[in-house]
Amino acid sequence: MGIELGTYVLIGSIFLLLLTGLPLAFTTGMVALVFTYGWFGPNALPLVTSRVYGFITEYSLVAVPMFVFMASLLDRSGIARDLFNGMRVLAGRVPGGVAVQTLVVAFFLAAMSGIIGGEIVLLGLLALPQMLRLGYDKHLSIGVVCAGGSLGTMMPPSIVLIIYGLIASVSIADLFTAAITPAVVLMLCYMAYVLSRCFWNPEMGPPVPAEEASMPWREKLRAMRHIILPAVIAFMVLGSIYGGVASVTEAAAMGVFGVLVGIMIRREFTLTLMQQAVTQTINTCGMIIWIGVGAATLVGVYNLMGGNRFVSGTILGLDMAPVLILMVMMLILLILGLFLDWIGIAMLCLPIFVPIVEQLGYDPIWFGILFAVNMQVSFLSPPFGPAAFYLKGVAPPNISLGDIYRSVVPFMAIQIAVLALLLFEPQFAMWLVN
Repeated sequence: MGIELGTYVLIGSIFLLLLTGLPLAFTTGMVALVFTYGWFGPNALPLVTSRVYGFITEYSLVAVPMFVFMASLLDRSGIARDLFNGMRVLAGRVPGGVAVQTLVVAFFLAAMSGIIGGEIVLLGLLALPQMLRLGYDKHLSIGVVCAGGSLGTMMPPSIVLIIYGLIASVSIADLFTAAITPAVVLMLCYMAYVLSRCFWNPEMGPPVPAEEASMPWREKLRAMRHIILPAVIAFMVLGSIYGGVASVTEAAAMGVFGVLVGIMIRREFTLTLMQQAVTQTINTCGMIIWIGVGAATLVGVYNLMGGNRFVSGTILGLDMAPVLILMVMMLILLILGLFLDWIGIAMLCLPIFVPIVEQLGYDPIWFGILFAVNMQVSFLSPPFGPAAFYLKGVAPPNISLGDIYRSVVPFMAIQIAVLALLLFEPQFAMWLVN
């Protein structure tokens, strides 16, 4: 069997096993073992263990459980709830003001933890009922929660960027620096969309009632103090990285320490809270590690088969401009995002795509930002967009999955527009790094 036929059989085997309901981690691991044995013989099986060892001993990977643990603590403390209440004073009497406030809170949460699912659950519990109570359009409210919650894929300390830096062997600090501008632009685009819709049709986002907006200045300042702790935590994480004080892994540990101190100051620390946070961290990181182990093994075996040279030669041999090749890659990632989790897509595609991007003369840091925006689209896109399932679990019973999928379409269009802007204007993302 040649590498061309082997590639088709390998990809077909993966999707066939996925259709049976087998988890991606076990699917990739099983296919890797079968192809190692069939292609190289039983003596090559130790290659699998060496790939596993190389993946799980990567130092940068330590940052992942730290950030997941920090997000788990935030989920169970009242810090995020008080942040949302503190930001309410900024909504004022502007049509769509509460939706804009929700996007700002989502941006803060993303800057504190970089975990996506927890943000959507929190916003679904805090912001969605508030907007529906005020008479906001249901679809606009749902879209704001899902799009705002997905900012965690872009805004440092993004787990997506950490995994990308690990796979592509590039500076995670540079990835974080490059991601700031696109993340801010995405948030501003969401805000502009919300404000324009509510300006032309105020019934979509009625202003806060006068009795709620006319809060005395003393009460406003008392509410605003709840913003201080989240701002300090975000500064501890990002400031230590950009200031050169700590590496990403060390900054993650500092973030956990900051959240723990904040919880103790607020007198919310309990053994039950710690147990639940640790359990969620173990479950989440276990999923990431298992998918990473299976995918790393599969990609390693495929490269030994000559697959990377086959794919690279095929793509580079296409008679088209380099930017069109990148557009093909983005399209492949978008299609895979309809069916696979982002961690699986990263582990399977990036080891093959990143060397091709470098051969085309592009900066892998910039490609990492493209990948993060692409995964933000996949986080919302049906039929398996995780955002819909996270929100459905905490949304009112009258909100269906169909409602959620219809609501995210305009925000997906904004994400794709920003992706196109970054694709054709690389300096838009790279000017801070440069």
